[in-house]
Amino acid sequence: MVLFLLERVAPVSVDQAWHRLTDWERHAAVVPLTRVTVATPPPTRVGTLFVARSGIGPLAFDDPMEVVAWQPPGAGAPALCRLAKRGGFVTGWAEIEVHPYGDGASRVVWREDLSVRGLPHAFDRPLGAVARRMFGRAVDGLLRPGPAS
Repeated sequence: MVLFLLERVAPVSVDQAWHRLTDWERHAAVVPLTRVTVATPPPTRVGTLFVARSGIGPLAFDDPMEVVAWQPPGAGAPALCRLAKRGGFVTGWAEIEVHPYGDGASRVVWREDLSVRGLPHAFDRPLGAVARRMFGRAVDGLLRPGPAS
């Protein structure tokens, strides 16, 4: 199990950051070799299901997720989304919080508890380093002003 936290300050509003981070298909634009399919009709809410498929050919795997908490921006509280990973290979959870920061910017806190079934605990440290780098790059790409590249 790997537990990690990422924090970013973005030059976009809370609403924009929230939309960018919770537009699940948009993640595929910033995570290499990944395709995202949303299985439930919009809008996103508790119970929304989606699958991120990562890899190539026989080395690909599905990472099914379910939205288990959903609090969009508003009412003075931070926006919050909690995802439960429902797969047989990758398990755990992720939380995305978006807070106002300064004049029109936002602060994002991404927490994740990540496990890969069958991977010995001796690999937790390298998995954590790879996950922090990969998710950090994804968050940076999602928050970058302009369309996702």
